[in-house]
Amino acid sequence: MVNLTIDKKKVQAEEGSTILKAAQSNGIEIPTLCYHDELTTSGACRLCSVEIKKGERTRIVTSCIYQVEKGLIVNTQSERVMNVRRLVLQLLMARCPESEIIRELAEKVGVKPQPRFKPDEDKGECILCRQCVEVCEEVVEVSAIGFSYRGADKAVGTPFVEPSRACIGCGACAYVCPTGHIKMEESDSGKERVIWDKTFKMVACKVCGRYFAPQEQLEYIGKKTGVPLSKLYTCVNCR
Repeated sequence: MVNLTIDKKKVQAEEGSTILKAAQSNGIEIPTLCYHDELTTSGACRLCSVEIKKGERTRIVTSCIYQVEKGLIVNTQSERVMNVRRLVLQLLMARCPESEIIRELAEKVGVKPQPRFKPDEDKGECILCRQCVEVCEEVVEVSAIGFSYRGADKAVGTPFVEPSRACIGCGACAYVCPTGHIKMEESDSGKERVIWDKTFKMVACKVCGRYFAPQEQLEYIGKKTGVPLSKLYTCVNCR
């Protein structure tokens, strides 16, 4: 175990864990948008920045990727840290002016609703956090979406902005999206699901009759696990 101090509180953390995990396990809140326990950490949003002190030196680091060290002193609420978070949120508000969660986070740290930077009306609510891409690659393992273009034009989407042949309609990307940018809709009857401009036929549970998963998702699971489709045609509640 590693001994360190976070906000004047002496804590212990497993060697190799991050400052963010150490803080969370000790009830210390650090805001973040691009972090998920089950995915590779990218440190993309920088909202979880904290100030650390080693000897006489202090600096700002990203807590979701910076590993704990013996004797490390961490300040999650210093004025220097708050200035970084305010700037990050001002930039995010300009990129995603319609995002409710970003506006709420900005309000908590005292950022005025009037934008400091010129709003970009074409980016939707995507903050390029990578979570959707990572869950598709690492967890689902189909790689149906990815990044295209560079710089200010960088965006997440399917290859050639066309319905992806690889997408199985599982909705994992929409589930992990922190801002709700990725839209997944189901018909009133529940028989169809639309995501990434692709329509999927939903399967009804052979026990309760509820439509619960896309046909392509169940076929993918069957091929990957060897479980017969007849067994997969039963929803979780009825198994």
